Amino acid sequence: MSISSVLVLPFPAQGHVNPMMNFSQNLVERGCKVYFVNTDFNHKRVVSSMVEQQESLDESLLKLVSIPDGLRPEDDRTDLAKLFDAILSTMPSMLQKKIEEIHLNGEDRICCIVADVNMGWALNVGNKLGIKGALFWPASAAMFAFQCNIPTLIDNGIIDSDGSPITKKTFRISPTMPVMDTESLLWSNVGDPINLKKIFNCLMHLEGTTNLTEWWLCNTTYELEPGALSFVPKLLPVGPLLRSYDNIRANARSIGQFWEEDLSCMDWLDQQPHHSVLYVAFGSITLLDQNQFKELALGLDLTNRPFLWVVRQDSNCTNKMTYPNEFLGSKGKIVSWAPQQKVLSHPAIACFVSHCGWNSTMEDENGLVSRLEIKTKVDQLLSDENIRSKSLELKEKVTCNIAEGSRSSENFNRFVKWLKE
Repeated sequence: MSISSVLVLPFPAQGHVNPMMNFSQNLVERGCKVYFVNTDFNHKRVVSSMVEQQESLDESLLKLVSIPDGLRPEDDRTDLAKLFDAILSTMPSMLQKKIEEIHLNGEDRICCIVADVNMGWALNVGNKLGIKGALFWPASAAMFAFQCNIPTLIDNGIIDSDGSPITKKTFRISPTMPVMDTESLLWSNVGDPINLKKIFNCLMHLEGTTNLTEWWLCNTTYELEPGALSFVPKLLPVGPLLRSYDNIRANARSIGQFWEEDLSCMDWLDQQPHHSVLYVAFGSITLLDQNQFKELALGLDLTNRPFLWVVRQDSNCTNKMTYPNEFLGSKGKIVSWAPQQKVLSHPAIACFVSHCGWNSTMEDENGLVSRLEIKTKVDQLLSDENIRSKSLELKEKVTCNIAEGSRSSENFNRFVKWLKE
């Protein structure tokens, strides 16, 4: 039987590339070949971050390829409005050309396109070429359910067509999420009204692809989000999609990172007591202003605990930030990028301080979290045995889905079987 060749297309952001890379590695482990398509801009970053690990990538089964995103090298790719417009005007034709090149070279025949939901237009490209497709949602089922119900929120008078809240209602969209109000949910997960408009555009393009596939895959589990999954019965959980580091050399870096991982933090963690370290990381896009950066730095000092802090050095972010003169940082280690999955699974980690996203926290109303508030909340979190026991309970439920025979594993196996039909 010939090997099934799958093309995987993530949205061009680190938080989308990571889970889709883990998804791709799971496909390879189940006997598939994957063409992983980044934008040219991100492809260069990924290759650059892998200088010391090229030998660990088996390109016979996982090939990293790229197509243009329609923007110039100097353009700001954190401007989501501009990025979405460029993607929709440029990438469909470029993706078709890339697939035709693969077929023309006689290397493989792509049997399926797995596209990030935000790149759902790719299923139309596949349909034109006679290639079946599947959609992949890399975040929580709760956020997918929320975004799919934006038209309903408008019809019910909760938000207007620009995304601004009309009525401030409180609700809980998942048992694992806190009670939220409309305004907090919109701004913490969308960012601004322009981004919400782009979600509308994404949904409109998505509506045209729903009849092209029965496979809607999500990086979550039944046990974690039963309520949210009930809102979208088509969404099939295949998570958590994590890379297994068993039998992999300790200095192996993750594939698909936009920056080179600083593995020295792992040696540093080995020297810290169990459950003692605060891991502080705000993802690949979040920007802190100087005031918040200062309060965070001094708040970490105030906790008097060891901390591992990821401070990105990209041109859009923290090289414009300056550490306050009174910042000591004597108990901490600061790195520019970390192997996050390895860090979070290390026994020295006590808690994760992050941004407003999947697996993270909410800001205060005025947007500035004081140093004292940071210390207070960390102390509260780490002294609460109830929180610890609930966290361990959730961890057990989620990690059980990694094992062969679990519901997520079986869902993934069903998908692979469909690929090979």
